[in-house]
Amino acid sequence: MPTRPIGKERVGAVGLGAMPLSVRGRPDERQAIATVHAALDAGVTLIDTADAYHLDASDPGHNELLIARALREYGGDASGVLVATKGGHTRPDGAWALDGSAGYLRGAVEESLRRLGVEALGLYQHHRPDPEVPYEETLGALKELHDAGKIRAAGISNADPAQIRQARDVLGEALVAVQNQFSPAFRSSLPELELCEELGLAFLPWSPLGGIGGAAELGSEHRAFHEVAEEVGASPQRVCLAWMLALSPCVIPIPGARRAASVRDSAQAPSLRLSEQQLARLDAAA
Repeated sequence: MPTRPIGKERVGAVGLGAMPLSVRGRPDERQAIATVHAALDAGVTLIDTADAYHLDASDPGHNELLIARALREYGGDASGVLVATKGGHTRPDGAWALDGSAGYLRGAVEESLRRLGVEALGLYQHHRPDPEVPYEETLGALKELHDAGKIRAAGISNADPAQIRQARDVLGEALVAVQNQFSPAFRSSLPELELCEELGLAFLPWSPLGGIGGAAELGSEHRAFHEVAEEVGASPQRVCLAWMLALSPCVIPIPGARRAASVRDSAQAPSLRLSEQQLARLDAAA
């Protein structure tokens, strides 16, 4: 699989969003681990997780623990895999809440290190700005964690252009990635994507196929993707990822998956070449 840069790292042009393996509707552990192994077999070297990817307080950090186990049990070479995790979301009673305070993030990083079984986190991303905490405090905590060697690189998620520039000012070269929602149905993050290209940051679209349950509807909800898929003999999902990759060399989609077949299909997107006319039709599709 072709590679793209995330800071000093190079990873496969398509990653694995591991969230569906741990939240409601998740598969059993055997299927989940098989899905991760299928991704690795297909050349995927970026796995996106988070400490908040679990059901409720009964299984905190489920996804991080799952990824750590899958990597340990993989029969091939997983030394080149970059695990990107996140902190800043909390899950009281299974709901979603925020805590962007420096103290919380310090503790969250220690827990992620323990669950993933590593001495430093390859890429640690702040999950979502907390309106109750000044963003400079959150960014300062990331810089402190980087300078202390707890994280090798930093990222931010769900950030607007002003927050991206602020993060770059605080973190400097330690900031390597921005993870925002982006899909055929949700294109309002185009300014952030363009800014990432300008600043030399990786842009990681989350829910690139429309989120949990949305991927299956992509071809019917967005007819142009179905039509192009028929023309090139591929799935609408693979066409969608190939379209995203053509938008900018900074884009690394992280589609979620529960099944090995989904991962294998997504991993073929970098080799799918769409014509300029086809790309223009997809660009124009609402």
